[in-house]
Amino acid sequence: MQSRTALVEDLMSRFPHVPREAVIKEDLLRGGIAFDESALSGNEDGDVKPKSYFIFSFDHRTLPELGAAALKRPPEEIVLTGGPYDLRRTVVSVRVNPASPYRVRAGGRGVLGLYLDGVRIADVGLPPMPAYYRHSLENGKSVMEVAPTIQWGYLIYLTVFRVCQYFGAKEECQYCDINHNWRQHKAAGRPYTGVKPVEEVLEALEIIDKYDETKSSTAYTLTGGAITSKVAGRDEADFYGHYAKAIEERFPGRWIGKVVAQALPKEDVQRFKDYGVQIYHPNYEVWDRRLFELYCPGKERYVGRDEWHRRILDSAEIFGPRNVIPNFVAGVEMAEPFGFTSVGEAIDSTAEGLRFFMSRGITPRFTTWCPEPTTPLGKANPEGAPLEYHIRLLDVYRATLEEYGLSSPPGYGPAGPGNAVFSVSSFMDSLPASAPVGVS
Repeated sequence: MQSRTALVEDLMSRFPHVPREAVIKEDLLRGGIAFDESALSGNEDGDVKPKSYFIFSFDHRTLPELGAAALKRPPEEIVLTGGPYDLRRTVVSVRVNPASPYRVRAGGRGVLGLYLDGVRIADVGLPPMPAYYRHSLENGKSVMEVAPTIQWGYLIYLTVFRVCQYFGAKEECQYCDINHNWRQHKAAGRPYTGVKPVEEVLEALEIIDKYDETKSSTAYTLTGGAITSKVAGRDEADFYGHYAKAIEERFPGRWIGKVVAQALPKEDVQRFKDYGVQIYHPNYEVWDRRLFELYCPGKERYVGRDEWHRRILDSAEIFGPRNVIPNFVAGVEMAEPFGFTSVGEAIDSTAEGLRFFMSRGITPRFTTWCPEPTTPLGKANPEGAPLEYHIRLLDVYRATLEEYGLSSPPGYGPAGPGNAVFSVSSFMDSLPASAPVGVS
């Protein structure tokens, strides 16, 4: 069997125009990282920023199966530099997998390193505990619980509804563990608020604004599960939108405001805009029609794929095409038993979706699929998609962007290897270097 090192180096050789940093990062995101206990965070009392589990578990094992990593949280992210591949600064979201061939542990002089197949391939930096995490709300809740930051502090991630109303095997997206993640944290006795009161969100943001002295937090994302009826008496647009309205009234212009929600009718999307949202993420998840119907049964039942896409296009009339950025889950195209069986076929399908949106000025982005073990697709595909798929996707993504004269989407910080902070895929690492892009 080919070693992981041989696989990685073969792909670096075959795709030299894809940054080597992105090859390593995609492999870590799709397959996870093991941690020696010395590399864990010490939770909220330590000097390292701990993993907040901001929406999904993004782990390859359940909490009870993580061992020490369930008691002492892993870091939120790691940053890689140096090593035999001379890696430029690369920020990677942590996805724990005790069986991974990648391991973070202390080496000579106690400096942490990333080891692949037992060989040190990079120095590892851990995110320092931010000053705002050391302060609590008046009710004792932590800032990390209410308003965690990711992407090395760039993005405040406000999961204000911790569950999804697409519920059960006939409605839940087949790769998504949002509902299980809520259950496992509650079962472990961890604080994990289902619906975050707007007053708590504003109080947490006050703390961040006060103690984020370098103003590294630049954007916030409002998100959570789909709402098919109402939450707290509000429909989806009003529920997520009223947080944006409160934030923009209290902190006008402080952050780029983004919302991840379903593809909603045009009048609902207009409400998001009226509430002060600047960027809209109506995620289309997977392009292929058959796979969308199989993998997103709730979305197919309530909205339908064609209507979902039509609403994405309609939303560009309100926000402008550049500020509509739908996400897809890269890798589920190849999930057994229904997915494509060849990398080429999967890439062709994904590229068709990219061209559909980019030809209209809309720039999708993607998250690298983590096969969480409690999801149907995760159970059936514990190894995720082949690494080659992810590397070829980066190649075709950049080529399609250039074909339509588009640049990196706004609200994601700087692009380029050594610059990017977007941590849950390598698409920003793989684009030409740029300064941070504002909202147009």
